[in-house]
Amino acid sequence: MTDPLPFYRTLRDEHPLYYVAELDTYVLSRFADIWEVLAVDDGTFVASEGTLPAASVLAGQNSGPVPDPPLHPMPFHANFDSPIYDDVRRCTSAPFRPRKVTDLADRIRALANQRLDELLPRGTFDLTQDYGGIVAASVVCDVLGLPVDLAPDVLATVNAGSMARPGDGVEVANARPGYLEYLVPIVARRRADRSGGASPIVDSLIDHVLPDGTAFTDVEAATQMLGVFIGGTETVPKIVAHGLWELSRRPDQLAAVRADEFNVRKAREEMIRFCAPAQWFARTVRKPYTLHGVTIEPGQRIITLLASANRDEREYPDPEEFIWDRRIERSLAFGRGQHFCLGVHLARLEISIMVEEWLKRVAEYRIDEQAAWRPPSSFQWGWNSVPVDTRTKG
Repeated sequence: MTDPLPFYRTLRDEHPLYYVAELDTYVLSRFADIWEVLAVDDGTFVASEGTLPAASVLAGQNSGPVPDPPLHPMPFHANFDSPIYDDVRRCTSAPFRPRKVTDLADRIRALANQRLDELLPRGTFDLTQDYGGIVAASVVCDVLGLPVDLAPDVLATVNAGSMARPGDGVEVANARPGYLEYLVPIVARRRADRSGGASPIVDSLIDHVLPDGTAFTDVEAATQMLGVFIGGTETVPKIVAHGLWELSRRPDQLAAVRADEFNVRKAREEMIRFCAPAQWFARTVRKPYTLHGVTIEPGQRIITLLASANRDEREYPDPEEFIWDRRIERSLAFGRGQHFCLGVHLARLEISIMVEEWLKRVAEYRIDEQAAWRPPSSFQWGWNSVPVDTRTKG
C-alpha cells in the first residue's frame, strides 16, 4: 500500500495470474490480460459483489455464481449486470457525452482562472487540494446541482472516504457517512419542484422505472450519483498536480509542453498513464473463463490491477519514465468495456484546461517534494498534497 510498484513488477514478470487462496481471488497485472478480460461483455464477469469489494466481502468464498443484488434497497448500479446496469448508467450519462462536455470548457476555464487569481498572490499553496481539487469539485457541484460554495466540503468528504487501513480495503461504490448528506436533498428538492431549469441526471433517476415496475426512493436515486460525486472529485486533481510535478522535474519537457497548447493534450495522456491514482477494480466470475491455462470458475473473483497495466513494459517501453510525447495507442487508466469511466471526456477536458491555464500564468514553480504526501491506500494511491511555491527566484 505504501509503494505497490515493485510488487506489480514482480507479478507481471513471475505471476501474471496470481491466486490468493484465502480470498479465492485471481490477480491480473499485465496490460494485455486486463485488456482482454475487461472487453468481455457477455455476463462472464460481473460486479455483483462490487467493483471494489471490501476485504470482509472477499474473505467469504462463493460456492457458485453470485446473483445480482436485490432491487431494493438498491445499491450502486455498478453491482448489477445488463440490462439494469446499462439502463441506470444511461440516466447519469447525459452531461458526460462529448458534445455536452465541450459546452463546459468555458466554465472550467473560468473556474481554473478564478482559483489562480486567488492562489498566485499567496505564492505557496497546495496543487492538489487548493487548485485542482477545488476546480474539479466545483464542476461536480455544477453538474449535480449543488451550490459551488460547497466545493471545499465535497472535496474533503471524498478525500476522507478513500482512506483505507491495511486489511480493510475501501468501499468507494457504497455510501460512506457524509456522501448522501449532499445528494439525497438534491433528489428530494427536485422531486418536489422541477422548476428552475434542467437537472438531467436527477430528473432521469426520478423518472426511471426498474424492471419490477417500481421507481427509486430518494436514497436509492442519490446512491446512483455516487460515481459522479466521487470519481469526478477524486481523480483529476491528483493527475494534474502529479503531472505538473513530473514536468517540473524535467525542464526540457516542461518547455516543450509550454510551447504549444496541442502539446498539452499530448502530455495529458502521459499524465493519465503515469499519474492516475486508481489501482484496481474487481469482478466476480459468472461463467467459466480460461486464462494462462487456468480455468476460473463461477463465484471466484478477478482483480485487475490497472495501475500495474499502466507500467507494463510489454505495452509501454521504459514505462517508469515520464515522457510527455509518448505514443499511447491503448490505455486502461479509465477502464475498458462495460464499466469504462463515464466521465472520461470531462476528465480529459479538465486536465487539459487546468494544465494550460497553469502554464500560461505560472512562469516558474517549485514543488516541495519533502512535504508532498501520498497516503497508503489499497485503491486511490495518489498525491493528496503537493505543496508548490510560485514565487520567482530573485
